[in-house]
Amino acid sequence: MMRHVDEFRDRDLARRLAVTIAAEARPERDYLFMEFCGGHTHAVARYAIEDMLPPAVRLAHGPGCPVCVLPAARVDAAIAVAAREGVTLCTYGDVLRIPGSRRKSLLTAKAAGADVRVVYSPTDALALAQALPERQVVFFAVGFETTTPPTAFVLLEARRRDLANFSVFCNHVLTPPAIAAILDAAGASPLSGILGPAHVSTVIGSDAFARFPRDYGMPVVVAGFEPLDILQAILMLVRQVNRGTAEIENQFTRGVVAAGNRIALDLMAQVFETRDSFAWRGLGFLPRSALRPRPEFAAWDAEKRFPLPDAAAEETHSACACAEILRGRARPADCRLFGTACTPDTPMGACMVSSEGACAAEWAYGRARRAATGRTPA
Repeated sequence: MMRHVDEFRDRDLARRLAVTIAAEARPERDYLFMEFCGGHTHAVARYAIEDMLPPAVRLAHGPGCPVCVLPAARVDAAIAVAAREGVTLCTYGDVLRIPGSRRKSLLTAKAAGADVRVVYSPTDALALAQALPERQVVFFAVGFETTTPPTAFVLLEARRRDLANFSVFCNHVLTPPAIAAILDAAGASPLSGILGPAHVSTVIGSDAFARFPRDYGMPVVVAGFEPLDILQAILMLVRQVNRGTAEIENQFTRGVVAAGNRIALDLMAQVFETRDSFAWRGLGFLPRSALRPRPEFAAWDAEKRFPLPDAAAEETHSACACAEILRGRARPADCRLFGTACTPDTPMGACMVSSEGACAAEWAYGRARRAATGRTPA
């Protein structure tokens, strides 16, 4: 049994898996697998996974970076809240640089005098509210199901402590509706299978993706984030395609069970309800794809406490291909702004902001390797 992370990065085992994939992938077939999760996208770039695959096996990036899919209008709303007198807005570090409309961000709001602070967890924001009773402390909550339970916990704690100066601006989104939107999209790439997200699955379980094999005939393999995890999951998908089967398989058995984490799921259900619709950057409005606090937590819901702008906002620079990249229809190199006007220091789109964004991953790991090998992914 593997016990340490370096065992999942063994080069000899990786090469052997790659040889097996090449032997079993049929040259006349086209195996196009979407790695939905931004953590997978980052690992694929970091460990040059694509360079190990035969030409018939290709990977497409998906909308699995929660920072990347946050729409500009919600960023604008957070900026408006942060600009109010007596408000301290707290959020995670990479959220500060997400571009809203007119390329404004929370970082530019902070430079203009807004009290915007980086926290490492929602409990940091809760502690700040207790330490600063004279200010309204707002936690700008962003993320998939993975980061939702901690937000649920602080809302319960805020109610228990009757903290009148704490609220949450909730932007938690749900993974399965986004996968469904990708598969439903007209003109989408003909995917052969999906690498299911690992961290999300530790919360919601692998069974949460069973609808995709059943209703779409789409194989799904929940995969861990290490090189051997991803290569093994790709091999499992290749074998499903070769057999003509569509099943949900769990490669990440050391972290994921079929039913998920019941304690976390019950906590989420206690605090949150599903929104009728929510806007995703690159995907548009998706039905029942996001969460909001239940009515009994209205006193700690920033959307109830503060008037928020409701106008639609331009998502990105007109030449930015972030939306197409999030849908798996383009790669970072296809964007004419990538590496020129758009860099980590001057991001034009959300895909360059987060370390899990496809453009940020390509910038960090892909450019030098492409230049050295001369290989450009299809």
